[in-house]
Amino acid sequence: MSSPRSSSPRSGWVPPTPVATPSTAGILIIGNEILSAKVQDENAPYLLRGLRELGIAVRRVHVIPDVIEEIAAEVATFSTSYRYVFTTGGVGPTHDDVTMDGVAVAFGRKLVLHADMEALLRRALPGTEPNKSQLKMCMLPEGAELIETHELWFPLVKVANVFVFPGIPRLLRAKFDALRDRLEGRPVHLRRVFVTCMESDIAESLYELIDQFSELEVGSYPATERGDYRTLVTLEAGDEVVVVRAVDVLLGKLPRNVLLRVE
Repeated sequence: MSSPRSSSPRSGWVPPTPVATPSTAGILIIGNEILSAKVQDENAPYLLRGLRELGIAVRRVHVIPDVIEEIAAEVATFSTSYRYVFTTGGVGPTHDDVTMDGVAVAFGRKLVLHADMEALLRRALPGTEPNKSQLKMCMLPEGAELIETHELWFPLVKVANVFVFPGIPRLLRAKFDALRDRLEGRPVHLRRVFVTCMESDIAESLYELIDQFSELEVGSYPATERGDYRTLVTLEAGDEVVVVRAVDVLLGKLPRNVLLRVE
């Protein structure tokens, strides 16, 4: 891979202003090992499930390489598009860990030795002088906030509306658990309707349902394996009353004897 480049702010660069749009997020999975299939990503599915539970809608998941300029460009775009941005990977002690460099460039900030992070590192290595590679993990964008993670010496790093996670799944999950209470979402109410007919048999009814309930999100998924249903329809909205009414309307539109169950 190419060598890491300078993380100094670009000349004339105007840092992004974080967006205030509620309950939206973007996820950046960073790592050449993911793109080359040397490592299978486990973090995006975990974050997607966790954020959905909190009522935060994920709008984009991008997988990008360990290249400072590409990280900076994606972080800047995501930061202005979504309320929350989550990055994973590239925060270790080696040459290809350049996520902090990219985040610094995205916001036009310098990468500096963070005194509190260094103090935490030294506390974790009593009687031992940290080496250069270990101190590299304490180089953060100016103004970075540290969020304490239980049982881990190193905290979660936050820069503006960007949360910088490690790529190791076990560590990411511990840090996400520490972050949950800080995130604000909009509860989503969901009903699942299982039917024994094909999608094409009810497609027109779903179009009519969408026209009638503009705030309703409707999904239709054919069964990919043999089972007791052929199509799953999902109805979801922020208002539970809307979902309940929509289910009633849909059931009234279904062909006879195709309803299996509603969950």
